[in-house]
Amino acid sequence: MNHFTVLSDDLEATRHFYCDLFGFKVGWRPPFQFPGWWLYAEGSDHAILHVIQQNPLPKERAGVLDHMAFTAKDLPGTVATLNREGIDHELRRLPGGGIWQLFFHDPHGAKVEFDFDKDEPAPAGFTAA
Repeated sequence: MNHFTVLSDDLEATRHFYCDLFGFKVGWRPPFQFPGWWLYAEGSDHAILHVIQQNPLPKERAGVLDHMAFTAKDLPGTVATLNREGIDHELRRLPGGGIWQLFFHDPHGAKVEFDFDKDEPAPAGFTAA
């Protein structure tokens, strides 16, 4: 997999969501004739998320792509960030004590999954379903 591309009608809100809240970094992007960002994971020299401005956004937000998943760290801190920002989310743990899966949506409706190591501690207030 090389990268995902998301469409945004508010580039600054999208940058804030992915960079300020979750640690992606805006990096080098070719001088395209349309606005956008290339976002990089910590320590990576490869852009994993491309953001392109499109206004208006398409009515069908997801199409056949269900979600994009990223490996993440600090499950309790990430859940605290989502709670602080009022972002609805769903936390699952794979049966048998497997990895943690955290699902939520970005500001424009793209479904995001963050996967955390099975040994990460549960966030405050978590009760298994």
